[in-house]
Amino acid sequence: MTVENPRRALGVVFLIVFVDLLGFGILIPVIPLYALSFGATEFVGSLLIASYSAMQFLAAPLLGRLSDARGRRPVLLLSLTGSVIAWSLFGIAGSLAVLFAARMLAGAMGGNIATAQAYIADITPPEDRAKGLGLLGAAFGLGFVFGPALGGFFASGPVLAVARDVLPAFVPVSEFSLPSFAAAVITGLNLVVAFFVLPESRPPEERTATADRESRLEQLVTALRTHGLGALVVSFFLASFAFSALESQFIFLTNDQYGYGATENAIILTYVGLVLAFVQGGLVGPLTDRFGEYRLAVGGVAIQVVMLAAVPFSPVFGSYIPSFGALLPVGPVLPPGVLALLVVMTPLSFGNALTNVSLNTLVSRSATDDEQGGAFGLTQSAGSLARTFGPALAGGLYTAIAFWVPFVVGGVLMIPILLLLGTVDREVIAATTA
Repeated sequence: MTVENPRRALGVVFLIVFVDLLGFGILIPVIPLYALSFGATEFVGSLLIASYSAMQFLAAPLLGRLSDARGRRPVLLLSLTGSVIAWSLFGIAGSLAVLFAARMLAGAMGGNIATAQAYIADITPPEDRAKGLGLLGAAFGLGFVFGPALGGFFASGPVLAVARDVLPAFVPVSEFSLPSFAAAVITGLNLVVAFFVLPESRPPEERTATADRESRLEQLVTALRTHGLGALVVSFFLASFAFSALESQFIFLTNDQYGYGATENAIILTYVGLVLAFVQGGLVGPLTDRFGEYRLAVGGVAIQVVMLAAVPFSPVFGSYIPSFGALLPVGPVLPPGVLALLVVMTPLSFGNALTNVSLNTLVSRSATDDEQGGAFGLTQSAGSLARTFGPALAGGLYTAIAFWVPFVVGGVLMIPILLLLGTVDREVIAATTA
């Protein structure tokens, strides 16, 4: 279907994904402490965090295939409605069980990323698909940049004081509930905008009825046996697994090696988020036009092989930039050692952005028009599965062996992706490098 105004539709989908990730990011600094307030242990709090990705893993293929059969618009509206309910329930939770239920519902609704990707595939020609998916990646980056900042804002003392004066007495106001309600309100506004503005991208005559009775794991096994698509699903899993290990252990590393606290890490992570958003939203399009998606995927993975392993050894790189460091206000403004980290984190973020967009585009090109939602759902399920188990393994390696091991292992896990990309269908490669 040709959407009457593809540019506006693309903007609405961008907004949907951005707000989804904004709501998710708002609660990042809240969730662990919220669990502890109910008497949970740190381990149970970790399970609460992981439950989001676990449910996203189960729901993404279902929502993707449902969108193939029923259309993209109703699935996106349904997921936004579910997210409003989940974040509201999260704010009024009176027990740990309710907290888990709300978190799991939010994760299931977060599986709508597969449908959003399929929507992009519907309204963009193949040669422009990387640009559209790159814009979606930018929404991810921006959501993670601004979400935690908003969460901290709504949990702050002055905002809580104002809320207690303004909100009705029956509304619970705390450092945990207010960020949850903020996420619900923002998502609700997004739902209203999408309801009135977002058109359907897939007309009834192009929809495919799916009598899919396979489990998510069975679908993944089937995809792994599919030539071309299987290699891309495994590549997506490995890339997500390796990078989620970095995300989970980075703060431990900077705290142990540099003595950084929350403020110093916020500076670095905000910078990383901005790099991801800039590359995926701005540079991917021109780079794709010049090199093609396949070469960008190979290049992005190759960069991460080196830079992931180099993260814990960043002081070695920092020793080569003393004169440059003298020009910057390290100390009162920038934390010590930050330049050494940025020497590694900048190309690492660049490579990760290229990898994510290019792999998604290759998946799109490897699936038929009737299978876009299901194919994206499988890759997102693989990513969710990786983000469920990756941090646990990385934490075990960090504490049981040495601080540098999870980062080196992450780099090593990227090497098989280069081999897997060599098995991608030659027609797909030719189409992406023409």
